[in-house]
Amino acid sequence: MRDDIKEVLISEEDIAKRVKELGSQITEDYRGIDDDLILVGILKGAVVFLADLIKEIEIPVMIDFMSVSSYGKGRTESSGVVRILKDLDEDIHDKHVLLVEDIIDSGLTLSYLSDIMIRRGAKSVKVATLLNKPARREKEVSIDYCGFEVPNEFIVGYGIDYSEMYRNLTFIAALDEKAYS
Repeated sequence: MRDDIKEVLISEEDIAKRVKELGSQITEDYRGIDDDLILVGILKGAVVFLADLIKEIEIPVMIDFMSVSSYGKGRTESSGVVRILKDLDEDIHDKHVLLVEDIIDSGLTLSYLSDIMIRRGAKSVKVATLLNKPARREKEVSIDYCGFEVPNEFIVGYGIDYSEMYRNLTFIAALDEKAYS
């Protein structure tokens, strides 16, 4: 698996430090709210980030998950069509929603999800992402909490996959093209 890595971009230690900082910032921003805060993890890629992030938030939070797809097995480019594969279990009406993403590249999925949350009556919708890849942006989105900006490479590790592989890497890396071409 490590033979497929072109370059380690973000170390395990740097990720842990940044996640702690994001947790502190979210804690301060939401401290004292009168309504529920629900973190919505976008499966599958954000599960590792969400699991570590909630440990660093020092106020009560709820969690739920959605699974959406705009890629498909073995694809390295978004199809541009977002499909909900698993919807929320919780009602988000009158709750503060924090969408937790692994990586934002085109912005299409996040824009779609933000619109859905607003239509469902969320009191507020904010976004936390581990990685931001602005070079791929097709739709502008507001990112409230961002871990790192990454170059226009195919990224894997820390929950992020290529064809369901590499999620278990403890760091963020650029995947060598030979692994997916």
